[in-house]
Amino acid sequence: MNSYLKFFDFKQKINYKTEVLAGLTVAMTMIPESLSFAILAGLSPIVGLYAAFLMGLVTAILGGRPGMISGGAGATVVVLIALSDMHGVEYLFASVALAGLMQFLVGVFKLGKFVRLIPQPVMYGFLNGLAIIIFMAQIEQFKIVENGVTTWLTGVPLYIMAGLTLLTIAVVLYFPKITKAIPASLIAIIVVFILVLGFNINTKSVGDIASIKAGLPSFHLPAVPFTLETLQIIFPFSLVMAGVGMIESLLTLSMVDEITNSKGNANREAMAQGSANIVNGFFGGMGGCAMVAQTLVNLNAGSRARLSGIIGALTILAIILFGAPVIERIPMAALVGVMIMVAIGTFEWVSLRIINKMPKSDIFVGVLVAFITVVLHNLALAVLVGVVISALVFAWDNAKRIRARKHINAEGAKVYEIYGPLFFGSVSGFIEKFDIDNDPSEIIIDFKESRVADMSAIDALNKITAKYANINKHVILKHLSQDCRNKLEKAKGVIAITMEDDPTYKVVSN
Repeated sequence: MNSYLKFFDFKQKINYKTEVLAGLTVAMTMIPESLSFAILAGLSPIVGLYAAFLMGLVTAILGGRPGMISGGAGATVVVLIALSDMHGVEYLFASVALAGLMQFLVGVFKLGKFVRLIPQPVMYGFLNGLAIIIFMAQIEQFKIVENGVTTWLTGVPLYIMAGLTLLTIAVVLYFPKITKAIPASLIAIIVVFILVLGFNINTKSVGDIASIKAGLPSFHLPAVPFTLETLQIIFPFSLVMAGVGMIESLLTLSMVDEITNSKGNANREAMAQGSANIVNGFFGGMGGCAMVAQTLVNLNAGSRARLSGIIGALTILAIILFGAPVIERIPMAALVGVMIMVAIGTFEWVSLRIINKMPKSDIFVGVLVAFITVVLHNLALAVLVGVVISALVFAWDNAKRIRARKHINAEGAKVYEIYGPLFFGSVSGFIEKFDIDNDPSEIIIDFKESRVADMSAIDALNKITAKYANINKHVILKHLSQDCRNKLEKAKGVIAITMEDDPTYKVVSN
């Protein structure tokens, strides 16, 4: 029983008022995004709301850390637009379920830890790019569609929309100075809502996007042929969606870890995200992942437990079933103002303050990741490119650090004291350090200040010892760490190795 309670974090001390209010605020900010992304993908708006409810509920209960919010995120939905256009919505549901299975397996095989390999400049670029996307999405709300033509608001409608948005921002900024007992975002939405209703102000509302009234989501198998051909169609889309969803979710988890100074469980989060997407596929949701903006709204409202996510999801369900007439009248300006403040909070301003102290390669990586995120809206590609470039820069920098200090010891042997890691990037420089023809009959290679890192390094050792052996010279390796000795031991089937007592052993060629 105790382990069950621990799994669901029921022992955590909860501020119920804060959690409930945070959950209500999160629900208010998720609705317009879910509707907008569903419409963008050519789906019924209710498919977006179902995704917000299902993702939010499952991940709030089973997720890797309290405080995170998941829903029908645009990052994953955009991936599936082409599939929906070509084959229909049922193929989309099947793809979402398959993507969920992939994500679940990531958690089962404990692969979530690899998010730790994402460097800080990539995180900066990801968050800054995402902040710009969130902000630009709010600017789009200042447009209106008439007779199939999209135009910018002008005149009085523009002034009203801008004024209400600025009022919302002002309330979010200054209400916390009065009290932090109630989330400022929720108060801002309520104030603008009452103002618009009280003065009968004609302005764009949630109902102008789409109707959100519907029933409970119902179970159904995606109406697709269960054949290898179907798998071939949906697999590439599922793979990309799973990758995008996992990257955004695990980056969001890392962000929450940093904000709350606590530690989440990446593998548990992967399984929760996967479970939620599987449920979406079989209950008519468009799937999704963790949502950075809504998570920040939740944290800024003071939430630190799972209850707010559960309340937010149940609120969305209640709105679908009963509250549509009221929610559809909420001014879009109020939601736009809240999301603009979220965008400002998402942007890593510290990255601008320390930019003159960062290496040029890190600056380049951060800017490139932000650029790809904003221009292509492909978070997975942006992060992948950033990680690859960072890895290449790291490898190049370390490859230049390989050095050898040389001297003749008292016994007449030539000693090479190696400094820096020996790996695939540094093996060429390592081999160039040796004067094979002019060295004495005994050579000692001392790795006290180095380490053998990979198979390329082992192969380099084999080449050096082989060259010395061909002219009847003897090589001794000294001060190799335990992991280096293990690597050489495992490589006995690949290269010829004769071990001596620690800390010295020889490598010779057949």
